[in-house]
Amino acid sequence: MKTKENIILITGGATGIGFSLAETLVNAGNRVIICGRREGKLKEAKDKLPQIQTKVCDVSRGKERESLFNWVKDNFKDLNVVINNAGIQRMVNLKKGTQDLFNGENEIETNLVALIHLSAYFIPLFLKKKEAAIINVSSGLGFVPIAAMPVYCATKAAIHSVSPLGIN
Repeated sequence: MKTKENIILITGGATGIGFSLAETLVNAGNRVIICGRREGKLKEAKDKLPQIQTKVCDVSRGKERESLFNWVKDNFKDLNVVINNAGIQRMVNLKKGTQDLFNGENEIETNLVALIHLSAYFIPLFLKKKEAAIINVSSGLGFVPIAAMPVYCATKAAIHSVSPLGIN
């Protein structure tokens, strides 16, 4: 895969690893689109990196994933890279029952289901392209879990099972 002249979508691209990827990829000669759930953070990212395109999208919500896909498909026909980066890491004490599990953001939807759904949306389009890639961001905690973050670790481990699906 070439490392420049791509059109790249990065989920969770307004902060952290996602923003660093956006910055690096723009500087390498790519067009970059980022999405995130917080409009203020997207504006801050655009202020720092005016070349990027932004889209408010909470990938934990199915309708928003579908809307993101349709927006990208309609506006960026030459998109050829998706980086599934959006992620949430929460402390969950299962000894408390469901208290921590259901109180807060949904790690499974954000970290795993969104990645699977977005991949399924884009793979058929990418099969028609000469060069395309889907990159799924995981974590070492998928291999060496921490008990305090069981859901996060499980979702990151699952990414390793989903990612080799490949496009054959």
